[in-house]
Amino acid sequence: MAHNETILNNLKTSDSRTVQTALDILGSQQKGNRLARMMPFLGPAFIASVAYVDPGNFATNIQGGAQFGYMLVWVIIASNLMAMLIQTLSAKLGIATGLNLAEHCREQFPKPVVYLMWCLMELVAMATDLAEFLGAALGFQLLLGIPLFVGAILTALATLLILGLERYGFRPLEAVISVMVGLIALCYLLETIIVKPDWAQVAYHAFVPQFSGSESILLASGILGATVMPHAIFLHSALMQGRIVVRDKARMQSLYRFEIMDVVIAMGIASFVNAAMLIMAAATFYKSGLTSMATIEEAYRTLEPLLGNSSKWIFGLSLLLAGLSSSTVGTSAGQVIMQGFLKRHIPVWARRLVTMAPSLAVIAIGLDPTRTLVMSQVILSFGLPFAVIPLVMFTRRPDIMGDLVNKRITTLLACLVAAVIVILNIYLLYKTLVTG
Repeated sequence: MAHNETILNNLKTSDSRTVQTALDILGSQQKGNRLARMMPFLGPAFIASVAYVDPGNFATNIQGGAQFGYMLVWVIIASNLMAMLIQTLSAKLGIATGLNLAEHCREQFPKPVVYLMWCLMELVAMATDLAEFLGAALGFQLLLGIPLFVGAILTALATLLILGLERYGFRPLEAVISVMVGLIALCYLLETIIVKPDWAQVAYHAFVPQFSGSESILLASGILGATVMPHAIFLHSALMQGRIVVRDKARMQSLYRFEIMDVVIAMGIASFVNAAMLIMAAATFYKSGLTSMATIEEAYRTLEPLLGNSSKWIFGLSLLLAGLSSSTVGTSAGQVIMQGFLKRHIPVWARRLVTMAPSLAVIAIGLDPTRTLVMSQVILSFGLPFAVIPLVMFTRRPDIMGDLVNKRITTLLACLVAAVIVILNIYLLYKTLVTG
C-alpha cells in the first residue's frame, strides 16, 4: 500500500482520483454499476485505437471500396479482430511486468538486434507520422480551402497544443483523444446513414472471404498494414506499465479483465469506422461506376454531387480529426520507442519538429498525398512482424509474465496472426517492389 501511496502523491489531481478509484474498485468485491466501475479503466485502448483510424486507413479503405465494392469488408473485420488480440497482449505485458515492449526487447535481445529494431521502428514511426500529418494537413486544406503547406503548419501547431495536455497528467489527454475518436465515429455513422448501403451485401461480405485478382489481395494487405499498427503495439504496453500498478494476483487479473473491456470497446469503434469508410466508398463510388477513385481529394469533391454538401463536410471533418489525433499519438509512440530501446529521451517539441520534416518535404516537392499515404502503409506493414513476434515471444514466457502468462490457445492464435501478417507482408513487398 505504501508503494501505491507514493504513486498517488506523484500524480496530478485528476490522475490521482482516477487511480485511487480504480484501486478501490480492484480491492472491492462489490458489483455496483458496471459502467461506473469501468470508467477509471477506460482510456489507454482509446489512445492506441487512434492508430487504427488514421488517414492511412482513409486511403486504403476508400480505394478498396471504390474498386471492389463491399468485397473486402471481411478483411477489415478480420484485421480488427487480430488487432484486438494483439493490443490485449500488449496491454497485458505492461500490466504484468511494469515494462513496455521496447524495454523488454532491450533486455532480452543482443545489442546489435536492439539497435536494428530501434532503427526500423523509427522508420516505421516516421512513415506513420507522414500518413497522419499529411492527412490532417489535407483535412485543413479541404475544409478551409487553404494551401496544403499552410494546413501542415496548422497541423504542427494543433498537435503541439494537444501534446501539451500531458503536463496535466494522463487523464486529460485520454479524454481529448477519446472525444476525437467518438466524433470520428459519429461522422461515419452519419455518412453511413446518408449513403444507404446494401446491408444484405455488407452482411454477406462481412462473413464470406473473397478476393478478385492480385490487386484485391494487394489492397487487403494494405488494409491490414493500415489497421494493425506497430507503433500502437509498443505504445499500449507503455500506457499500461505505470497507470494503475498492482502486484497481487487477484487485483492484477481483475485489472487485466477491465483492460480487455477497454480494448473491445475502443477497437470495436475503430472497426466500425474502418468498415464504414469502405462501405461509404462502395455505396457511392463503386455503385456509380467511379472505380478509379484514386485520391482522397477526388473522394471529397465527388461526394457533394453524389450525396449533397453535408456529406462532403462530414468526410473532411473526420479526416481532420483522424489526422490530428493520430499525429499526437504517433509522436507519443515515438518517444516510447526511443526511451525503451535506447534509454534516451528528447523533448516532445523536438521530436515533433524532426518527424515533421519528411511530411513538409513531401508537400513541398508536390508528391501525391494519397499515393504517399498508401506507400507509407507498405512500410508499416513491413514493420509489423518486428513488433508482433517479440510480443508473442514475451507474453508466452512464465518467467516474464508470471500469473498473466498466455494460455496455450492464446499463444496459438497469436502465432497464427503473426504468420498471416508475415505472409501478407512478403506478398505486399513482392508486388510493390518487384512487379510495381
